[in-house]
Amino acid sequence: MPESRNGRAHTARPVQVTDPATGSRRRRLAALLADMVPGARTIRVSQREPERTWPSPHARAYDEQGSPVALNRAQGLTAARWVMRTHPEVNWNEAYDLDLATGVLRPAAEAYAVADGRR
Repeated sequence: MPESRNGRAHTARPVQVTDPATGSRRRRLAALLADMVPGARTIRVSQREPERTWPSPHARAYDEQGSPVALNRAQGLTAARWVMRTHPEVNWNEAYDLDLATGVLRPAAEAYAVADGRR
């Protein structure tokens, strides 16, 4: 290996391989969910359904004003599973919001902070 100015050889840095399809996959998911739930702007996904004591994929939809949009059980379960499979790196013990306009997933706690004016 060629040596640098200080006399030490350059070390190879590990290459970070990013899948170019990941971003487009997440945008496609957001578009599919927007078609599945007309009028929804955000989908909140968690591993815990409020009425259950055991883990179960759960989703709720909200419009631009933050009002709930009705989902039937099949829509909520399907949406939650799709989001969880698209974002396997996320710790699903917390709730996350998927913005259907941008495809960005962020912790739901951030949405609460923004709504309270803390951010």
